Amino acid sequence: MTTTTTARPYEESTGRRVRRLLRDQPVIPLTILLIALVILQLILQPSLNLPAWAANTVRVAIPLAILASCQTITMLTAGIDLSVAFVASMSAYLMATQSFAMGDPMAILLGLGAAALVGLINGIGIGVFRVNPLIMTIGMGLIVFGFTTVYQLETISNLPWIPRAIFDLATSYSFRYIPNSLVLFVPLAALIFLMLKRTGFGRLLYAVGDNETAARLAGVRVWQVLIVVYLLSALLAAIAGMMWAGSTNTATITLVEPFLLLAFWPRDAAKLVYMGEARAHAGSWWRRRLFPRVGMLPTHASLGGPRGYAEIGAGVLAAGATLVVHPEVG
Repeated sequence: MTTTTTARPYEESTGRRVRRLLRDQPVIPLTILLIALVILQLILQPSLNLPAWAANTVRVAIPLAILASCQTITMLTAGIDLSVAFVASMSAYLMATQSFAMGDPMAILLGLGAAALVGLINGIGIGVFRVNPLIMTIGMGLIVFGFTTVYQLETISNLPWIPRAIFDLATSYSFRYIPNSLVLFVPLAALIFLMLKRTGFGRLLYAVGDNETAARLAGVRVWQVLIVVYLLSALLAAIAGMMWAGSTNTATITLVEPFLLLAFWPRDAAKLVYMGEARAHAGSWWRRRLFPRVGMLPTHASLGGPRGYAEIGAGVLAAGATLVVHPEVG
């Protein structure tokens, strides 16, 4: 007579289940952290008007959240967009300086159109010419900043004026504590969420980011996906810049740059990145001679010309040099 033993099913411990839940659903620990921070704020400041504080915090955070969505969609494709702050500042400044001459609607469209052009160039450089996203977007950021600086000097008499609709949308409240900017942010966030979770294009983003080679072999036109991604990123950056201009009631060529979290001048960032690639790919005649010169990028004083042209040249050098030295190009 034989006896059979039934294997007991594996029972996951409660602690392991909780850790897996927190890992798979990051919104839960983030919500807990937010509640803890609010409680700490109330302890430190008992007289705090919580509804007004929360409303103001949401209003200020909305442009930053829109700007963060640019990095979200680009990072899903294993890329990055370091030009978003420059694009946001440029779009806001174009809108503000052309409001009187062109009217508010056309000025807003001008800002969005300029951002779309930058995003298209980024997408072509990254998707078609296979330039490293870090290098391409740093280079485009420098070019955008240079052109914006030259534009500022050429239109010094045009005082920035924030369109009334943008100002009201970014600063006003409904029912006392509901920011009007939620009218823009909620549908925009919903569209991005649905795009990523419910559309074929969203699945393509995950596929390209997970394994670009496999996606290409499966028939995905990766270069088209990347062009659309960086075009969307630039348009979102333009919207964020305009909202920032509205919330601060001002527009400058460096309005959003402090929020990019770059602790040093972008020209120095390009130099550091190129120095790292130079060490990694030492041996090529071009690399040995080109990379050391990245540290000698010109300044507007050394060029003897108006400020801005040096930044344009540095951006062109940063993006163009990769076409010569980057092993993946072509």
